[in-house]
Amino acid sequence: MAAPEGTRISPLWVLEEALGGGVPAAGDAADAVAAEGTYYLEQVTITEASEDDYEYEEIPDDNFSIPEGEEDLAKAIQMVQEQVTDTQILEQKTVLPPKHAVPEVIEDFLCNFLIKMGMTRTFDCFQSEWYELIQKGVTELRDVGSVPDVYTQNMLLENENKNLKKDLKQYKQAADKAREDLLKTQKERDFHRMHHKRVVQEKNKLINDLKGLKLHYASYEPTIRVLLEKHHTLLKQKTLASMERDRAVEQISGLRATLKNVEPRHSNQGPKIKVVSGCEKEEAPEGPTQRRLREAREKNKCKTGMKDNTKDSEFPADMQPNPNLYLHKKNDSPAKFDYKLSTIFRLHELPVSCIVMHPSKDILVSCGEDHLWKAVELPKGNVLLTGTGHTDWLSNCCFHPRGNMLATSSGDTTVKLWDLCKGDCILTFEGHRHAVWSCTWHSCGDFVASSSLDTTSKVWDINSERCRCTLYGHTDSVNSIEFFLCSNTLLTASADKSLSIWDARTGKCEQSLYGHMHSINDATFTPRGHIIASCDSCGVTKLWDFRKLLPIVSIDVGPSPGNEVNFDSTGRILFNTCDQSDNFNNCSETIFCFHFSSLVLSPM
Repeated sequence: MAAPEGTRISPLWVLEEALGGGVPAAGDAADAVAAEGTYYLEQVTITEASEDDYEYEEIPDDNFSIPEGEEDLAKAIQMVQEQVTDTQILEQKTVLPPKHAVPEVIEDFLCNFLIKMGMTRTFDCFQSEWYELIQKGVTELRDVGSVPDVYTQNMLLENENKNLKKDLKQYKQAADKAREDLLKTQKERDFHRMHHKRVVQEKNKLINDLKGLKLHYASYEPTIRVLLEKHHTLLKQKTLASMERDRAVEQISGLRATLKNVEPRHSNQGPKIKVVSGCEKEEAPEGPTQRRLREAREKNKCKTGMKDNTKDSEFPADMQPNPNLYLHKKNDSPAKFDYKLSTIFRLHELPVSCIVMHPSKDILVSCGEDHLWKAVELPKGNVLLTGTGHTDWLSNCCFHPRGNMLATSSGDTTVKLWDLCKGDCILTFEGHRHAVWSCTWHSCGDFVASSSLDTTSKVWDINSERCRCTLYGHTDSVNSIEFFLCSNTLLTASADKSLSIWDARTGKCEQSLYGHMHSINDATFTPRGHIIASCDSCGVTKLWDFRKLLPIVSIDVGPSPGNEVNFDSTGRILFNTCDQSDNFNNCSETIFCFHFSSLVLSPM
């Protein structure tokens, strides 16, 4: 009988009993065979199941998406390399260590079989006859061979099957992990692709908006150019008009002096000349705006119960020329700064916020955060006066032009005037809502201006003891204020990064200067008045042309903030004080000197 194709055939020799019966005695084998029957060996075949009939578990093959051409080439190459590596890992076969099975010989196999089946008589008969043949030399052991151990081979195949199943499980886990990584990568790719498309759209939109703004700006450039030309023309005309007015005032003053000399001699013959001051205006019909302003003033006066303003001081119309205007222009500043520390005065228990010198005497006034100001005699350092009255730290102080009074500003929102002869407070101005940062005197001595954290500045009249006007315009704290010498012009510096020039008579902002990128802490004029210096909280110091209202130069000594700027008497050296600076030997407080001729920076 032929075995089916693909079936493994294992030969097996089986001892069969033909006639049946017991095991013969060991004495006579031929008689035992004749008496009890014959035995013979029969070859049988054991078939195994075909490998074609084995049903393998199908592993689903998910659709693998190849990255599109828009992806980065390096990422695509890396992906392909990872796929090749995974394929090589999956294709590796587990090599089982070979087990050397020693097949049993014919006699051992038969003996084991008979013992296992309990056929002792047959076993004894087999041993007698087998050894007899061996003694006779009839049977050759080499030709007989060995009987294959089918059971051992089955065990090997079973172990191999278990190992294959284990490898299959590992490959499934690797495939699941690879599938998860693939899905995650695809999601990230889709997200980045969508983000890229959105960024491209925004970029295109911004490019279009930028083009539109450029076109819009280009359409305004001619108008801006024309307005700038008109502005410069008006400034020139205004300067010429002021010069003509000064000449006319000088002529009128000369005529007045001449009339005084002529009137006693020709009292009846000389014509009468009436000089009208610049602040007086001709009577004209009152417009709606003037009428509303007058009604608002009267209403405000009635509401606040303000006392009569007959004591109000008048702003001087004919200001005296600046005495520093014709100073000697020779560069008489020292070539080398060799200043040395002379004396240290211990005046305050808390930090000192401001020091000023008396305009004509060797007296120094210092203000501190201990709510006190002190007047010190130089060079001995004797304390002459101590001012007490403020309830919070003092921020600034300023001498009266004649030197007989002192104005102080404080964090208690007030401005106080002090009599330096007695050291008493003679007047207190209240009106600011927050701390007052700075104060300054008008050159005529009748007005004090102050700047505050409440984004406003105020002009106070010391004769009528009231606020004459409030300057609105800044959007942040006003840190500094100063009167232009011998004029009605005010300069303010604010934390909104701008400088403003005001007319103290009307309270209107005449011009604003922009250029600083941080809060401006202080600003001042040169003694001649043609240059403005300002410093901000990032250590940038700027110089401005006051005549053209344009920036001249910018010097960066940051990142330490500049606290105060001041000129020397010649106007050729600018001092700038700042906090701790890492750029200059880690000093806690530094004073920078700027020389105008060469703009050389020299720390002190």
